[in-house]
Amino acid sequence: MKHHVFIIGSVWVEPNSSAAGSRMLQLMTSFLSKGWRITFGTVSHKNPNAIDLTKFGIEEVCLELNSSSFDEFITDLKPTIVVFDRFITEEQFGWRVAEYCPKALRVLDTEDLHCLRKTRHEALKKGIEFSNEILLNSEISKREIAAIYRCDISLIISTFEMKLLKEVFKIDKSLLYHLPFLFDKIDENNSWKPYDERHHFVFIGNFLHAPNLDATIQLKKHIWKEIRKRIPMAELHVYGAYPTQQVLEFTNANEGFFVHGFVEDASLVLENSRVLLAPLRFGAGIKGKFTSAMLSGTPNITTSIGAEGMCSDELPWNGFIVDEIEDFIDSAVELYTNEKRWIQAQQYGVQIINSKYNKELIEDDFISYMLEILSNLEDHRNNNFTGKMLLHHSLQSSKYMSKWIQEKNSNLQ
Repeated sequence: MKHHVFIIGSVWVEPNSSAAGSRMLQLMTSFLSKGWRITFGTVSHKNPNAIDLTKFGIEEVCLELNSSSFDEFITDLKPTIVVFDRFITEEQFGWRVAEYCPKALRVLDTEDLHCLRKTRHEALKKGIEFSNEILLNSEISKREIAAIYRCDISLIISTFEMKLLKEVFKIDKSLLYHLPFLFDKIDENNSWKPYDERHHFVFIGNFLHAPNLDATIQLKKHIWKEIRKRIPMAELHVYGAYPTQQVLEFTNANEGFFVHGFVEDASLVLENSRVLLAPLRFGAGIKGKFTSAMLSGTPNITTSIGAEGMCSDELPWNGFIVDEIEDFIDSAVELYTNEKRWIQAQQYGVQIINSKYNKELIEDDFISYMLEILSNLEDHRNNNFTGKMLLHHSLQSSKYMSKWIQEKNSNLQ
């Protein structure tokens, strides 16, 4: 059967701006490889960084919030699978999909656990230690976990988050599927530039993402000057979409600190850089900057949170994982100046990509799992009474609030 996938995105797809955009393109590529039809819709306005999905044979549609036009649209579309990109789109459109397209498999692509990232950020701002108790009592946790229950499958990108959802939130494993990034295997005979042809440090990340902004501030205020003292000829080049004015003003040629903003092809930057620096103090999911660096043969220095959920304990990290500023500085200098250690770290990156993110080992099992659930959808939903209950009660309030806004808007026209 040729399936029709309807993806409801929070924003248009920007694979060159964020890991989330890259992840969505990977998902769509997997569906297309099976000959499936894809329609992508969002209420967001398109900007120049968004790619043209029609070039991939994907239909693009603009959606309206709180409008019966969506009900008519999805009734005519008749998708067999509906993917919500982040829990917020499930809150906005989930009840409409359930009511007007009840036989469609509802899939939530969490991207990362927003509740984990946001509660970690709040704890950091308050100067308190993050704990599972804080996470369990946060409002956003209740919203995101409710969305997971209301969907038939939720795609979880991180092994750490899979464990958290099962052990802390007690979610049944039948509702969760671990799906990391999907990449082609790295050829052992790659043509990466060698150590002595690479120069300078690099940081890359979308600045709409709070952990990236915070990491850049850490580099500027607490880390870079000391590295520069010990490697006077080194420079730090910062790239990323949507930089704030504060970040742009960090550029200082005398300090060797340069902010460049958006880059069309991050791999060109990474493959010419010697070391990636990423002092991430909070966040969730897995980080596209690290897989991009591994695919370009660029080792990195990061924190426990930065590397979280990205590789199992038996695989060494492709660089250093350190949480103290002094250790971060020492490790950055060591990796930058020690060619033997640098080459070893580069090879560790190859091992991680080829064993943990190799789409040949992941893609078919994922598609088969979705089709298995779809073929037994009624039984699957009957085994998820909590989800049925939340769909009945929680979404009734969303439904009638939406219909009230819809009616209000129609009276204003």
